[in-house]
Amino acid sequence: MKKTWIKMMTVAALALGLSTAYADPAPAFTLPDGHGNEHSLSDFEGKIVVLEWVNHGCPFVVKFYQGGHMQALQAEMAEKGVVWLSICSSAPGLQGWMSAEDQLRTIEEKEINAHAVLIDEDGTVGRAYGARTTPHMFVIDTEGNIAYQGAIDSVRSTNPADIPEARNYVREAVAALLAGEPVPVAQTQPYGCSVKYN
Repeated sequence: MKKTWIKMMTVAALALGLSTAYADPAPAFTLPDGHGNEHSLSDFEGKIVVLEWVNHGCPFVVKFYQGGHMQALQAEMAEKGVVWLSICSSAPGLQGWMSAEDQLRTIEEKEINAHAVLIDEDGTVGRAYGARTTPHMFVIDTEGNIAYQGAIDSVRSTNPADIPEARNYVREAVAALLAGEPVPVAQTQPYGCSVKYN
């Protein structure tokens, strides 16, 4: 009976957009960037880390990058000492896959401000996190737990004009963690293109 009551309260909290305890440990990983340098989640122990699943062929990703909105958010997070890692889990031959050289060119052309853009072409890390869409966002707290996961914001569209009016869940989660407060919304339904796993 007690378990049923707890489950009902959790569902009610999610329906109301309230925070629920979300303390799953973030899966460890090591991935290369376009230069062949490896980056491990453990490299950033004690820091807040944002993970962004990305596919530059996806119109939902284009929405945030074409006007510089995602780049501005990445820079804002960096100024606050937050590490931003973009991860591409598109398999070779599928939408969003890029060679290492293409990744580096895209970073330069789009002026991406992520700490690193990581290549996960076999999808191992994406599947470990349950990443389903591009973008699918995760915020990891200083204890190495997933404090937020889901959509980047509250407006499910491909229209950049919707961005200024949307509730940005990533910015909100990071702000709460930096203030030592509970994350207001710990989990939402991600939206975007499906991750193109093999």
